[in-house]
Amino acid sequence: MIPRKNGSNVRWGMAILTSAGIAISYFDRQTLPVAIKAIESTIAVTDGQYSWLGFAFLFAYALMYIGGGRLLDALGTRRGFMLIMVWWSLACASQGLAKSFTMLAVSRLLLGIGEGGGFPAATKAVAEWFPVGERSTAMGIINSGTALGGILAPPGIAYVLSISRWPWVFYSSGAIGLLWTTAWMWDYFPPEQHPRLSAAERASIAEVLNAPKVKAAPVPWGRLLPMPQVWGLVTAKFLTDAAWYFYLLWLPKYLYDARHFDTKEVGYFAWIPFAAAGLGCLVGGGFSSWLIGRGHSLNAARKVALGASAAVMPFVVFITHSPVQLAIVIFCLAYFGQQSWSTLIMTLPADIFPQRVVGTVAGLVGFGGAIGGAIFGLLIGWLLDHGYGYGPVFLISGSLHVAAFGVILLTVRVVQPIDSYKLEPTVAPR
Repeated sequence: MIPRKNGSNVRWGMAILTSAGIAISYFDRQTLPVAIKAIESTIAVTDGQYSWLGFAFLFAYALMYIGGGRLLDALGTRRGFMLIMVWWSLACASQGLAKSFTMLAVSRLLLGIGEGGGFPAATKAVAEWFPVGERSTAMGIINSGTALGGILAPPGIAYVLSISRWPWVFYSSGAIGLLWTTAWMWDYFPPEQHPRLSAAERASIAEVLNAPKVKAAPVPWGRLLPMPQVWGLVTAKFLTDAAWYFYLLWLPKYLYDARHFDTKEVGYFAWIPFAAAGLGCLVGGGFSSWLIGRGHSLNAARKVALGASAAVMPFVVFITHSPVQLAIVIFCLAYFGQQSWSTLIMTLPADIFPQRVVGTVAGLVGFGGAIGGAIFGLLIGWLLDHGYGYGPVFLISGSLHVAAFGVILLTVRVVQPIDSYKLEPTVAPR
């Protein structure tokens, strides 16, 4: 539920618009996993090659995630997100032109380059529009776009495959992204420039409007990376996104290969875990905001919610031993916990760092996550090609969030804003 304060909700409209962009991103990511069986009728793809398609996407995604943070800091959220969306929409459509595995891999690489800027843009939008007490709820709304895209993708792609050839899956998805850019450029502005922002809502977000706007040189990565808060968040995201990208990119293939589903059955079942993921986005962020509203510290609110999210993830080890209906339920639990966790992790850069480096830190964190997903994806492909099956994969993925929570406790001792002077060059001792 969108909070109301003084009857003004422009900022929540910005969150919903950003969420729609993230939904398109996750729809685009599901095009290959859901359409893979149809694609294999014209392009042969082994499990190992499929893992390399995932690697191509995630490696480029990682590089652009880190570069996307810089891009957003330089261009601003409005113009930067528009350019990013145009690129990835065209890249998504280009997959429909593929005639070989190599051409498909190049298109996935180009898609990763574009999509890597999506979440840095979302994090930047949260920092621009929302005070601390509302940020995790706002990020929950935005992150729920991942679920919306995932919910719509399996039945939507299955329908397109039922009425046309597989290239039209990619053409239609790219067209949707280009349409979104029109709405974005029409309605998104920073709060100090937005024509519909009322005086009442301006007072409600005075915390962000009155924050110091310091024109300063970009902070080098070499100054950010040694900070325990930075490398702790990067490491935690490396671990947990390894599991998330396994669920995201391999769920349809698992259902095809291990449960012997056809395209229609994948369309019927594969959207259900994403619905649970959407609930996790809203519950995780909302629960943390509720704790703050009840008087708990920012540190306690974030860490209690993170710990609860991590606690449900080990249940995935039972998936391979369960009937398909129970396996889907466990997938739902994992998607719920993961996206509750993700909402909170992507809120932490805005909680801890000054606005001028939020995009950069978010980019570093996303870089770690994508690299984790890329490396784990190659391991998955190797395990499957060598006959180990999915059991070891679920065993590993079920432990990663718990390990990541331990990393957060060790490196982010207190969730609180750091002083800007800590980002400036160190003064030599006298």
